Amino acid sequence: MIDTIIFDFDGTVADTNGMVVNSWLHTYDMLGVERPSKEVLFKTFGEPLSISMEKAFPNVPVETSVGHYRDHMNAIFEEEIVPFPGTVELIRELKSRGYKVGVATSRVKETTMIGLNKFGIVPYLDAIVTMEDTTKHKPDPEPVLVSLKKLGAAAEKALMIGDSMFDIRCAHNAGVKAVLVSWALAVDEEEKNGPEGPDFYIEKAEDLLTLLEKENA
Repeated sequence: MIDTIIFDFDGTVADTNGMVVNSWLHTYDMLGVERPSKEVLFKTFGEPLSISMEKAFPNVPVETSVGHYRDHMNAIFEEEIVPFPGTVELIRELKSRGYKVGVATSRVKETTMIGLNKFGIVPYLDAIVTMEDTTKHKPDPEPVLVSLKKLGAAAEKALMIGDSMFDIRCAHNAGVKAVLVSWALAVDEEEKNGPEGPDFYIEKAEDLLTLLEKENA
């Protein structure tokens, strides 16, 4: 019986994809480094920013690259952030049906809360776990394990909803089944259908309700 739903934030609930890509491109430009393809940037989705920056710019102090990124992101974040279709309604409906609902994200708390408050869903969330709440990050299981503890939930009764392999692996490493959303940009077909892929796949946000009804029948 599934009674707990844990959502990733960026790329799952919030459509930050364009902002993330543009903030990366801004960072490349500020550092005078040739821009990569968007597909390369998509593969960073779900990974803590400092780790991605160290990989992308090994000869640049991470505080410098992260600073360029966040300066651009923070300037546009509150105005441009929007939810993916149906995600806000889904979270409200899950709460009304008695599910425990949480968010586990690699984003920092400040901008996570800006987005959640803009969407009006903070009252519907029983736990919010951001980058500052863990010492290890996705795909390590700690973000989901901390979420489960805060929610008073068991791993075998939970689902993690995400858009990247970092989410999928984090969930699986914590003993939680994972659901991939169709609007994911960071997962290719090989990963989606591979042995480490998600347990479930949903086309639309509301499809999660049908999945839950089936799993809990």
